[in-house]
Amino acid sequence: MSVKLGVPSKGRLMEKTFEWFGERGVTLSRTGSDREYAGKVEGVEGVELVLLSAGEIPRELAAGRIHLGVTGTDLIREKLGQWDQKVEPLAELGFGHADLIIAVPACWVDVDTLDDLDAAAAAFRERHGFRLRVATKYHRLVREFLRDHGVADYQLVDSQGATEGTVKNETAEAVADITSTGDTLRANHLKILSDALVLKSQATLFRSRVAPVDKAERDTIKELSRVLGVD
Repeated sequence: MSVKLGVPSKGRLMEKTFEWFGERGVTLSRTGSDREYAGKVEGVEGVELVLLSAGEIPRELAAGRIHLGVTGTDLIREKLGQWDQKVEPLAELGFGHADLIIAVPACWVDVDTLDDLDAAAAAFRERHGFRLRVATKYHRLVREFLRDHGVADYQLVDSQGATEGTVKNETAEAVADITSTGDTLRANHLKILSDALVLKSQATLFRSRVAPVDKAERDTIKELSRVLGVD
């Protein structure tokens, strides 16, 4: 058997991951066409490259179908309950940086903190008869964060498209989304609450805590970790 390494299958995340491994003496390459999810690993024996979407990698790690995987901290913590019992972070890769934040309309001049948001949510419910809507793709992380900070009287609504546009489209009153520069938020007349950084995320190499390994696979993981300088 071989050690399965899951890597994002396209885009900048794939390119930067290939570059990060290559700089450390492990060459990852795609084989076949862009439509084929096949690849190979050179530099360490016994490692198989598995190309997946970044969103699939947390699930595959937690199911033990891959031994190692590169994905964002945000996806691991959103998709996996009790994530630290299922995966272990081995190395932050220094790219894919993004912050999960909560933002409200810039015209809400009296709302700058989570306490202000809590008060605004209570007033909104009293005035409109329903809870203030926060659009997000990160339900688990945002719900836990708002609970821990005492914000009530809100409801999370799922945002499948561009989250920043939901306020303008009047399908939500606030958003919780990933941002790297804040430019898109500002373009949509939104401002980040001063104390509402939910999570700082970046691409990270994770090891599955549940994937079965024999002695040879354990030795391969140790050797790969040594070569990459993450042991």
